[in-house]
Amino acid sequence: MNFKFPKSLAGAWCACLLVSCEISSQPGGQDFQPAESVTREQSLRIAEAYRTMYWTASEQNVQHAKDANGILVHTPDADMPDGISSRPGWWKVDQENMGMPYKWGGFDTPRSFEKKLKQGYAAGDVYTRAKRAQLESGVSQYAAGIDCSGLISRCWRLDRPYSTRELASLCEKLPSYADLQPGDILNKNNDHALLFVSYVEGTSGSHFWAYETGAPPTWKVLLHTIPVNYVKSRGYSPYRYHGMKP
Repeated sequence: MNFKFPKSLAGAWCACLLVSCEISSQPGGQDFQPAESVTREQSLRIAEAYRTMYWTASEQNVQHAKDANGILVHTPDADMPDGISSRPGWWKVDQENMGMPYKWGGFDTPRSFEKKLKQGYAAGDVYTRAKRAQLESGVSQYAAGIDCSGLISRCWRLDRPYSTRELASLCEKLPSYADLQPGDILNKNNDHALLFVSYVEGTSGSHFWAYETGAPPTWKVLLHTIPVNYVKSRGYSPYRYHGMKP
């Protein structure tokens, strides 16, 4: 794997993670099976596999129209029309792209995503206010990808996609942000969820690393730093999955 964690994530935990991340990130290389529990290391390995997967799409995977069920789909390709989202599209046709694209209601594995691309599915489907209002009714069965809570569900090896309205029921609520450990989440009901990795070294706990999708700067699975005050001000709560193992 050619990705290296930032120096601020150095230490025994990250050394262990880097060694164990020797999972193929090539097309079709991942298919995470449900399990009753998951280790912290496994949860981050899965998130990293989503971030670093490589794939190539064709024109048939681009869509900016209603699908066969009448659900409007907008793929986050580089030519996504203006006015659909404040965030630009990113992936390009007939070029190697890295990272699974965001799809409202998505729960694909890297393997199922690759399979669907070959079948002509749309590569992603961005969030809109209309989809938020429709909830599950706004999910296209003809698009492939992963959304924020779908990513958490895969990282915890759950048997189905749990929404941000459901994730808390699988967890204990932590006393404070200071109790967060790798593989825990910050969740806002009916809004967004992200996977905690570590506090950024040298920031006195003011910033942390996290995996998420559906967040700026674009529509894909990301690993980046986030200010603690930002998520606190937006009402996110810290949770630990009951099936999380050391």
